[in-house]
Amino acid sequence: MKTKKTVYYILMYLPLAAALLALPQLPEKIPAHYGFDNQVDRWGSKYEALLFPVISLLMGYFLLGMAKLAAKKERHGENNKKVTMIMGIFVLILFNALNAYFLYTSLNKVEDLSSVSLDLYQLVFGIMGVLMIVTGNVMPKLRRNAMIGLRTRWSMKNDATWKKSQFIGGISFIVGGVMIIGICIAVKGIFCLVSVLGVWGIMIVVDVVFTYRVAKRNG
Repeated sequence: MKTKKTVYYILMYLPLAAALLALPQLPEKIPAHYGFDNQVDRWGSKYEALLFPVISLLMGYFLLGMAKLAAKKERHGENNKKVTMIMGIFVLILFNALNAYFLYTSLNKVEDLSSVSLDLYQLVFGIMGVLMIVTGNVMPKLRRNAMIGLRTRWSMKNDATWKKSQFIGGISFIVGGVMIIGICIAVKGIFCLVSVLGVWGIMIVVDVVFTYRVAKRNG
């Protein structure tokens, strides 16, 4: 657990360290926002490069709070806290990747994201696909709580429905994650976004229906 915390805090502060190191090299005006056409629609001060690292820090502390709350909701042990920390690490990896991407576009004053070989949607959803696979593998280990996991009014009914719901939810997340990674390899841009949203929509319907049937079966 100590090693996980060390990695966690490194990932929390790494975006800020990278931004501070890059700041002297950044041009005075950097791309601050892109439209759906991948073109810059707003330029901002180079100090705006510090905003994303600050958001990353806030997200990191928020996830730490979630981990502590998850542990409190658990009757015995800190299993939920450990699982939440693992998921938090992968969320912070996503934030680090996004920070690196935005620093690159700022340093090079990229006006058209289409000119970058790695599409932003592919980067974001590709990492999220990996996160979903990791989450799917740890979900069956979660004990019943009101913070994390596949939580519906039916999955929370009792320990039996919870356990079965997390098992099928884990499979759903793994399959969905693999599909999303495949989408990110095959397509980019708005087509990637729409396809990923479609996968998530199907997952939500399947998971909710399953938890309802499990609860009915367990009376």
